[in-house]
Amino acid sequence: MSEARFVRRKRTVATRVLLSYALVTLAFSVVVGWAVAALRNASHEAVMIRSGYLPLLLAVHDAVASQDVWNTQLNHVTTAKNPADERVFFDMTLRGGRPQTFVVLRERLQQAFAFNDARVRDIGADFSLEATQIEDFLAADRDLVPRLFEALNARDEERAEQLREQLVTRGHQAKKKLSQLEQDVQSLVDSLISQARQRELWAWWFLVALATFTVIVGLLMALYAQRVLSPLSAVTARAKAVAAGDLKPHPLVASNDEIGELAATFENMVAAIARVNRELVAAERLATIGKMAAHVTHEIRNPLSSLALNVELLEEELSDNAEARALLRAVKNEVERLTALSERYLSVARKRPLHVETEDIGQVCRDALDFMKADLSRQKISVALEVDPDLPAVRVDEGQIRQALYNVVRNAREAMPSGGRIVIAARRHGDGVEITVDDEGGGIDPEMRARLFEPFFTTKGHGTGLGLVITREIVEAHGGHIRCEPRPQGGTRFSIELPPAVQV
Repeated sequence: MSEARFVRRKRTVATRVLLSYALVTLAFSVVVGWAVAALRNASHEAVMIRSGYLPLLLAVHDAVASQDVWNTQLNHVTTAKNPADERVFFDMTLRGGRPQTFVVLRERLQQAFAFNDARVRDIGADFSLEATQIEDFLAADRDLVPRLFEALNARDEERAEQLREQLVTRGHQAKKKLSQLEQDVQSLVDSLISQARQRELWAWWFLVALATFTVIVGLLMALYAQRVLSPLSAVTARAKAVAAGDLKPHPLVASNDEIGELAATFENMVAAIARVNRELVAAERLATIGKMAAHVTHEIRNPLSSLALNVELLEEELSDNAEARALLRAVKNEVERLTALSERYLSVARKRPLHVETEDIGQVCRDALDFMKADLSRQKISVALEVDPDLPAVRVDEGQIRQALYNVVRNAREAMPSGGRIVIAARRHGDGVEITVDDEGGGIDPEMRARLFEPFFTTKGHGTGLGLVITREIVEAHGGHIRCEPRPQGGTRFSIELPPAVQV
């Protein structure tokens, strides 16, 4: 399961943390960029107000004020004691003051509306046209003013008064037009300044929102980085537990990155340590068996042989006594059982060296089955043998492999006390060979199945619990391995895998 989890493309911790901080950096860059743009816009609008709108308003106001002075001077021009002095003012206004006033006004209009959008620029152009029209309207004063002072010089008061009234009327009309232009410009400038302030306020709130968003993104990314790295604490805690002796399997850390891979590797290592510990315990127990077997061999094997010989002699002497012969046969059976038991312990304690040769494993299975078939038939068990025709040759110790098969088939037989069917199959497995033994028994509990290859563990009321231990040692000595698993249709399957041409 742990390997399947890492078949998918892993997202490394460094990549995930880098992406999270890249996102924070991006959010911060957006805020800074917007802030810079907002400051530039604010600075531009401040420059427009200072160098565009305010000078424009002053220019329009100056034009209105200049017209007021003109109108005021016209009110008492006919009563002046020295008309020549008054004429100086009017001549200077007509030749320099008024033209210059309108030139400045048009320049200020163009300057104020040059960098606005097209709609505002069009309004500015209309204002400039209106100023030009007012100036053209006042151009007729250049003819009326000289005629006014000619009438004054000629003492033609009636003519002078008519001309003055005409100039005053025109002056008021020009003043009205200039005042209207001033109001229009003032309204437009006020509107533009108000819009600028609204944009500034909106930019300020948007900047606050962006800054808040950046803080939130930063916090979320910090929490995300903490979550990415949090499995490390679980791995550390697991390591401390293992150091304290806890070798039980634990669920893997659910993380599709190096930390999850580290946790899976660590759990595999813990499982390997636990397996080695179990094997050490088994080795110690087998060493104890060896010592016990040597002691048994020394202490009871010779007496058992003597007992068997004496029982046979007594059986011959008491050939006419049926009851005594029955008792002697019972004693003989027990002696033989004890002898077989001591031999079993000796086979575990003393590992025989392998004498390997290149063998046809199919033929080995046939020979073993021929040897066991009569005994199995008495137990009402039928046996089927299936051998692939293209099995590779393997190098094995034929006698020990047959012993392993005897042990496995014996287990299958004992799993079916009322009879049944055993299927032995030899098939190609990769470059090697797999031998399977299937039975139709009641199956084995998963917890018990996990302990089948432990010394002295047995699911039967009798037996030593050494048969499968010996079988596993034989198979592993050949470079193979054995496993036990339930069959989908019921019963149990033992599988022995042997590699080809093992150099032992």
